[in-house]
Amino acid sequence: MDRLTNTIRPYAWGSTTAIPALLGVEPTGEPQAEMWMGAHPGAPSRLDRGAGETTLSAVIAADPARELGAATVARFGPRLPFLFKILAAGAPLSLQVHPDLTQARAGYEDEERRGVPIDAGRRNYKDPHHKPELICALTPFEGLCGFRAPKEAADLLEGLDVDSLKPYVDLLRAHPEEAALREVLTAVLTADRTETARTVTEAAAAAAHLGGPYQAYAGLVHDHPGDPGVIAAMLLNHVRLQPGEAMFLGAGVPHAYIDGLGVELMANSDNVLRCGLTPKHVDVPELLKVVVFEHGEPGVLRPEDSDEEVYETPVDEFRLSRFLLAPGGAPRRLPDTTPQILLCTAGAPKAGELTLAPGQSVFVPAGETAELSGSGTVFRATVVV
Repeated sequence: MDRLTNTIRPYAWGSTTAIPALLGVEPTGEPQAEMWMGAHPGAPSRLDRGAGETTLSAVIAADPARELGAATVARFGPRLPFLFKILAAGAPLSLQVHPDLTQARAGYEDEERRGVPIDAGRRNYKDPHHKPELICALTPFEGLCGFRAPKEAADLLEGLDVDSLKPYVDLLRAHPEEAALREVLTAVLTADRTETARTVTEAAAAAAHLGGPYQAYAGLVHDHPGDPGVIAAMLLNHVRLQPGEAMFLGAGVPHAYIDGLGVELMANSDNVLRCGLTPKHVDVPELLKVVVFEHGEPGVLRPEDSDEEVYETPVDEFRLSRFLLAPGGAPRRLPDTTPQILLCTAGAPKAGELTLAPGQSVFVPAGETAELSGSGTVFRATVVV
């Protein structure tokens, strides 16, 4: 197995303290949003097998069958199909959705055919892959996930007592669920921006005054004044995760992370369609093709107690599990049929002969035996084949 050196991404929404606190280092004063573990071309992990440092992506490209295993290559191609992260939100991320696999392939091929540069701000599909995600809280974690029932959204908006929101309230009460949610989200995102900014200001002031269930939405306007995403966010469920709880985000489900530190595991893709809370491009017509307009309670995942606590999801590109290693406990021998990344988040456990500190990780190629021992918490990212 290989100890990994990983890149920390300094996105503006990142916390200045959460990742340094996990790693046991002094904050730099700059935001530290995500630490990437994997073979994503934007920031691949690095390792050294005795011939000098190289990237995990280069190691996999040199011999995919050896590093990933024949079954993984046959199922997903010669690439590590997941990206593992530590995510630290100090401010809200953009409100967004991800396409399903069919939509991603069609969108990518269309933009390639039309010659839209891959790095263009208006580009929606960076690759032909879908991007389901799983976030597992390491600290209390807040987010938005999925639509409220139209009646509940109407009640929330009506409680603000803002005149310019009343047409949205009427639409939510008058139409069947799918039509109501579609019409209101479309209206919010296509309204005159000057008028919307006034509505957002009034709504945020009312939310701050009311507190309670409105408090999370009041905070959004501080980072995104006048952004229609503030109103769109009120259509969504507000979710609070406790440490060890997780949330799965499938295709078409609008979501945003607001605050907290977590472990995130996702399919290895950059495909994001934004709804708001961002200065970046919002392609409303394409967004409306991808959003699934149905309400639902966000499913909070709590693994059952076992030697390996698994967070079950309906995708094969990744599988997340957690080991809580107690002092004096028996070593845990891990399956060796798939590639895996092991991440320590607490204590000083050992992966094979390597002792891990919080924030440190290792890559275990397919076919190589891995054993966990000692005391601490280790998350395991792998694939399902």
